[in-house]
Amino acid sequence: MHFNFIVIKYKKIAYFFIFLISICLITSTTNTLIETSNSNRLLPIYSVDTNKQIVSLTFDCAWGANDIPEIINILTNNNVKATFFTVGDWIKRYPDAIKTLYDAGMEIGNHSDSHAHVNKLSYEENRDDMIRCNEKITALTGSNVKFYRGPYGEYNNTVINVAEELGMKVIQWDIDTLDYEGKTTDEMCERIKEKIRNGSIILMHNDTKHTAEGLQQIIDTIKTLGYQIVPLDELIYWENYEINYEGRQILTK
Repeated sequence: MHFNFIVIKYKKIAYFFIFLISICLITSTTNTLIETSNSNRLLPIYSVDTNKQIVSLTFDCAWGANDIPEIINILTNNNVKATFFTVGDWIKRYPDAIKTLYDAGMEIGNHSDSHAHVNKLSYEENRDDMIRCNEKITALTGSNVKFYRGPYGEYNNTVINVAEELGMKVIQWDIDTLDYEGKTTDEMCERIKEKIRNGSIILMHNDTKHTAEGLQQIIDTIKTLGYQIVPLDELIYWENYEINYEGRQILTK
């Protein structure tokens, strides 16, 4: 009986160590898979590493368009060129807004054709969606589209690959004003003050509660902090760059 007890006891200890070893192997394998997955994950441009005190203002357009004339007027009076990411359905409803933005010297970007969840779309579905929006923009402006931003800030490798194959850089942001939440002008300015740095990309939306009425103060705040507002075309690098783990575009030459 005593011998059997010892055998059972040591069997339990052996099984325990086998269990621990298995856990370690599983954890190691999982970490390796995660590292491999992360190393293959593509990132859009969230900001740009630059010695210049320059930033970009970007607007997503998917709702109404009543405030577009006021926004254009403020930007023009301050000699500011911004980038407007427009949804195909919005373009169809407000073609005059697109023409007015373009004629005022603003950049027009692609924000998808129907504001779908692009991460759920296949390669072909994403490609068709982007092309439809690009065609609407080009038909009204006569220019090629250089920038893409996914609805809801969504992206994956498929989205980025399709956009780049169509000649567009995928753009995110490192400062979200949260204007779509109804933030006051002072609250939006505070968010900018806390987060702004060289090469920042600022996210705003038209047709929100305080964006148009607060835009002058936002521009004044950015300039008072010593930054110049430039269009994305003048902010990002078009070649010889890499994108680091936080989505910051870094010049390699």
